[in-house]
Amino acid sequence: QVQLVESGGGLVQAGGSLRLSCTASGSIFSINTMGWYRQAPGKQRELVAEFTGGGKTNYADSVKGRFTISRDNAKNTVYLQMNGLKPEDTAVYYCNAQRWGSWYWGQGTQVTVSS
Repeated sequence: QVQLVESGGGLVQAGGSLRLSCTASGSIFSINTMGWYRQAPGKQRELVAEFTGGGKTNYADSVKGRFTISRDNAKNTVYLQMNGLKPEDTAVYYCNAQRWGSWYWGQGTQVTVSS
């Protein structure tokens, strides 16, 4: 099992910044993908950014140039730096890890962007 604990959400005005953190514990060996998804009210959960096997990154088109995913392997932690936040970025953000075909989720952290 993999446990994921997120932090860093909150309320921010449009144009502001937030940084989310996600720390993994448990059976973290062989995690091959780790990143962030989000779910807005009434919408499906969607990919925001992730590290895939080999250290490559994927970003949703809607966040490219504004959000940056990074990681600290020594701390088993992935970060999401969010700049230039827009009201449409308002959602619950979930950390995700994938290991041997199994998907793991954090509890989610609320990000609210006011206009």
